[in-house]
Amino acid sequence: MPFAPEPLDPDDDRPPYEQVARSLSAAIRTRKLAPGEKLPSHKTLTEMYGFARATIQRALRDLEDEGLVVSRKGSGVYVRNRTERPAGLRPYVEQAFSSPHVSIDFAGFSSETLHGALQEPLDKIRIGRLSPSTINIRILVPDMSVPQAAPVRKADCSDDPRLRERMHDIMVGYTRSISDAISELSHLGLVAESNVNVRMHSGTQFFKMYIINEQDVFFGYYPIRPNKVVTQGEVVEIYDLVGKDATLFHHSINDGESSGGAQQVEQARMWFDSVWNTIGRDFNADGH
Repeated sequence: MPFAPEPLDPDDDRPPYEQVARSLSAAIRTRKLAPGEKLPSHKTLTEMYGFARATIQRALRDLEDEGLVVSRKGSGVYVRNRTERPAGLRPYVEQAFSSPHVSIDFAGFSSETLHGALQEPLDKIRIGRLSPSTINIRILVPDMSVPQAAPVRKADCSDDPRLRERMHDIMVGYTRSISDAISELSHLGLVAESNVNVRMHSGTQFFKMYIINEQDVFFGYYPIRPNKVVTQGEVVEIYDLVGKDATLFHHSINDGESSGGAQQVEQARMWFDSVWNTIGRDFNADGH
């Protein structure tokens, strides 16, 4: 069946290229455009959406930057196969907030990336463009009051409580900001029910994982890299867990039986619940 996009919202005040990009990304995520499938030509897309060719080109560039499509010279634009490159997290988080009931489980080092990915959908709730009924977020982070494999001093890989205190403060900042933003939506009556719960565990978190609406999982490893940080006025060379270098791989219950996506999602949910319900301890309001 030929691809037919969902009609664009006439009240959408975003730039036309963003509207087209979001429409195409939604089609990719819902498998209306399957992995490896060729997108309609620029000419066809201009006719479908009613925007100029330059708008379509800008939208496709955005999709390529997100890792959703690949342009092949002389051939056209194709939906990426999962083996070629993982897709970006942000469009899936935004799509999740289109559902009546939103659930996000995160396990990682600081929740900085989650904090960034939440900003756009939360803004859309504030202006009435998204209206979920419930939002439930669980965040699982390491307990920085105990020594970690990283961050440590580069010279001798020794523990430095100042480094852990610095990381602790970063974690508190992002988790508190997420909690405050979600709570505000409930206080304003924009969301009927919301919960943000944070738990910590002893042990270094060497990977990050997101479980979105119990259907999509993003998973990536934190590489350890040399870094320089300032702590209590001193520049310290350290070995650090670098989140920005963590490539995220995507698994979905919609991937099809041969890909094992549904099993990956099931195992991720099992792992998260097992840690959350056993060795996870509440991260108190004062951050300890």
